[in-house]
Amino acid sequence: MIRRFIFILFIGLQFGNVHAQTKTPDQLYGQLFIDVQMQNVLKDGKTFVDCIPKRDPAKILEDYMKLKNAKDKFSTLDFVKANFILPDTNTTIVITGNKPVAAHINQLWEALRRKPANKIANSSLLDLPAPYIVPGGRFREIYYWDSYFTMLGLQVSGENETIENMVKNFAYLIKQNGHIPNGNRNYYLSRSQPPYFSLMVELLAQIKGDQVYSTYLPALEKEYAYWMDQSAPTKHVVIMPDGSKLNRYYDQLNTPRQESYKEDVLIGRQAGSKNPEIYRDIRSAAESGWDFSSRWLADGMHLNTIETTQIVPVDLNCLLYNLELTIQKCYALKHNTEKQKYFESLALKRKISMLKYFWSPQQSWFTDYNIKTKKQSPVLSLAGMYPLYFKLASLKQANLVKNVLQQKFLKPGGLVSTPLNTHQQWDAPNGWAPLQWMAINGLGNYGFHELEKHVAVRWINLNTNVYKRTGKLMEKYNVVDLDLKAGGGEYASQDGFGWTNGVLLSLMKKYGYAK
Repeated sequence: MIRRFIFILFIGLQFGNVHAQTKTPDQLYGQLFIDVQMQNVLKDGKTFVDCIPKRDPAKILEDYMKLKNAKDKFSTLDFVKANFILPDTNTTIVITGNKPVAAHINQLWEALRRKPANKIANSSLLDLPAPYIVPGGRFREIYYWDSYFTMLGLQVSGENETIENMVKNFAYLIKQNGHIPNGNRNYYLSRSQPPYFSLMVELLAQIKGDQVYSTYLPALEKEYAYWMDQSAPTKHVVIMPDGSKLNRYYDQLNTPRQESYKEDVLIGRQAGSKNPEIYRDIRSAAESGWDFSSRWLADGMHLNTIETTQIVPVDLNCLLYNLELTIQKCYALKHNTEKQKYFESLALKRKISMLKYFWSPQQSWFTDYNIKTKKQSPVLSLAGMYPLYFKLASLKQANLVKNVLQQKFLKPGGLVSTPLNTHQQWDAPNGWAPLQWMAINGLGNYGFHELEKHVAVRWINLNTNVYKRTGKLMEKYNVVDLDLKAGGGEYASQDGFGWTNGVLLSLMKKYGYAK
């Protein structure tokens, strides 16, 4: 009994005020949830978990079970349509693609803007106090790491109030839940995403001044406590062979994702008993934002060999290094020397450990580290550019990285996420806006300005040419064959698109492209 109480207490600590939130869709709808997802009733698994019931969920489930068993020609689709409000993926503003791309994006901000999210009975949506920008398409809520790159474009557009509102929303989510979830849905509460909150605070400080650091210090520290297993044992911390501490992605649940239930169940069946943590590994890849990539696959190719929780990722640890330095800066501004030195020492220890475990002299690249094999990953990815973005690399290392980048990653439309073509969406031939931004600025930090501009121009041209052909700005792009769409993934290619808009506007401004 005592053990059960401790477990319940742990779950309560784990998810902050999760008890105050509505039950998740699987808890509300039981067999109806399973049937809708496994039968592809709504085609995209995310649609049902975003639905709002028209009446009491318990009564809906009760009626479903009665009708399903009583009728020979029962239609689950008709039942869902009769009992739920389906989410609307259409924008409320008619957008035409015949304007210059910057003007198009400025109009898109309005289409992607959402009012404060109020609590709705039995909705999976988490409340937020201020307006925010969504990515677009099926992504109809705020997303964590997407939002930083979206903010870059909002800054160019003079949308400073929107930036501040989004930072306030993320601070609110930290206060309510102990961390920033993947997105503001209750089925995302078991995980976070790449911790860009410190970069958001830095961006807002550029706009409003250093008082921003003091305002958001409590939220920064609370997020740090989450990642460092201090507020609850989230298992994000890894003790390395030399005793130093680094971090990994680690979802708190080992069940199929609700928004991709069927896909996960099928992968789980393929894996069988080989990996009893298969669902956690899938979910943890979603926490990384790279869902999915050869980075996480034991054989480099097949999703049923996923082992995300065995990987210590270079990009995650760079972001946490920046979080430590940001907290250190907060205390420096408050003239708290003791706390300043403490976080400075944490950042230094992390830097030493990162350079030891992530730098591969053989591959001339910063790679992930596998704690199961106790070896560096053979997979090269653009995550290896994060040490250049955060100025962790030596000039010699940066020069070697630049050469590999040109040889293995640079394509006609920009940079591939990895050189491997696995049919996963975070591998070749796809390129993604956030990784272009990190790599381009990483090159600039070490004076490689010619290559920096070369990559940026290729990406700008690809984005604008696709826009001219289709009237759309996409979630991801095929950077290898400029006439083909990006592929892979569990869902159709999305347009909108928050982080593409943000990075494109910022690069156009930096390199003097006409609006």
